[in-house]
Amino acid sequence: MILLVLLASILIVVVTVYQYDEQTDDYNIQRFERKEATTKQTIELELRNKTTYAVNTENLDKIFKERIYEISSINKLNIAIYDLNGNLLKSSIASAFEKIDVKPLSDETIKELAQNSNHRILKNLEIEDKSYQTSYSYINDSKYKRIGILELQFTQDNSEIEHELKEFMYRLGLVYILMFLIAIAFAFFLSSYITRSIKTISDKMQQTRLNERNEKIILNKASSEIEVLVDAYNNMIDQLEESAAKLAKSEREQAWREMAKQVAHEIKNPLTPMRLSVQSFERKFNPEDPKIKEKLAEYSQTLIQQIDVMSSIASAFSDFAKMPSQKKEKIEVIGVVKLALDIFNDKAIKYKPQEPTLDAFLDKTQLIRIVTNLVKNALQATEKEENPIVEVVVSSENTNVKIVVSDNGKGMSDDVKELIFEPKFTTKTSGMGLGLGIIKNIIEAYGGTITFTSKEGEGTVFTVVLPKQ
Repeated sequence: MILLVLLASILIVVVTVYQYDEQTDDYNIQRFERKEATTKQTIELELRNKTTYAVNTENLDKIFKERIYEISSINKLNIAIYDLNGNLLKSSIASAFEKIDVKPLSDETIKELAQNSNHRILKNLEIEDKSYQTSYSYINDSKYKRIGILELQFTQDNSEIEHELKEFMYRLGLVYILMFLIAIAFAFFLSSYITRSIKTISDKMQQTRLNERNEKIILNKASSEIEVLVDAYNNMIDQLEESAAKLAKSEREQAWREMAKQVAHEIKNPLTPMRLSVQSFERKFNPEDPKIKEKLAEYSQTLIQQIDVMSSIASAFSDFAKMPSQKKEKIEVIGVVKLALDIFNDKAIKYKPQEPTLDAFLDKTQLIRIVTNLVKNALQATEKEENPIVEVVVSSENTNVKIVVSDNGKGMSDDVKELIFEPKFTTKTSGMGLGLGIIKNIIEAYGGTITFTSKEGEGTVFTVVLPKQ
């Protein structure tokens, strides 16, 4: 809208200036023609009735010796009389208002005048930033015989018209500035009215979540196009809820299938050696064997070990399935972490507490579990290093406890990074891959965070942040 107003104003200015120029040219031509007709009539009257000289070329300068100045002054024209060869006979230039050098007529002008059907030439000249209209025509005697050439020159004074044009453009400019401001205000309020509804829809779309309940849009006043958009959004919300419900159900079913397959796989591992042990014992059982008690003890020990493995498997899945229970108590974090590290008794572990003491309200058992799990993973990652280093740093960060466990081990590739906290994911040849998933649940239950950075071939750094309260 603003652009249209601006283009319209520019177009009107251009058309107005062009129209004024056209009208000015027409006005000047008509005015000159009137003056020219009057002057010619005066000259013809002088030649026919008033002069006592013979009307011929030689007497033209005598006939109009003084009279030419009067005619020039009355009609406000420059008048020059030439013979038929273009030589100047008489001119009013001496007493005219504008002083212009009068030269003999060129051969081209004489030839053009002779060949013109009306025997009249009209020319526009620009001399020293002034515009002149000049006409050339023949002077005839009473018998219409050509006796000379009449040159009439009129100075165009457009100052008054230019002043009017400037005033008109000034007023037009004020009007269009006002219209421009009104257009800006109108466009602003109109766009605000239109975009208000679109902004509401945009905000709702940004708040749309797959796993949450989304509100529908209700607009009291809106255009038909916006209502169509709102209806489409509301229909999308209905379909999204249905899809989310189906997806959640599918994910739950898939999770149970995966969990069942994992449990079955882990249970089969100890069952196979148990079966082989029982079959072997059945084949080799001899009550009269003097070492029967030792063999029976060995057989029992093998079964007990496999049963313990199955029990640990069941406990691990049970721990992962439920949110770890929290027992918050005031503990001294620096000492608890040192206690957890003493279990390993490994020279590769470097403990660097940044505070002499650090108190926080946490579960001591769960904190030890977090530290031991991270340190165990770090030691396993540095098994093939010549100089393994596992560094544990504990510090206070505002209202949080920060624990950093870093190693110079093999690091992780980008593919592994995306799956590191997934249940049943592991890069080791043994274990169930539930350790990091469980401690992540513990940390998030406290409202904390666990992050890591890793570069393949250089090592990994895990950072745990837990609130003190």
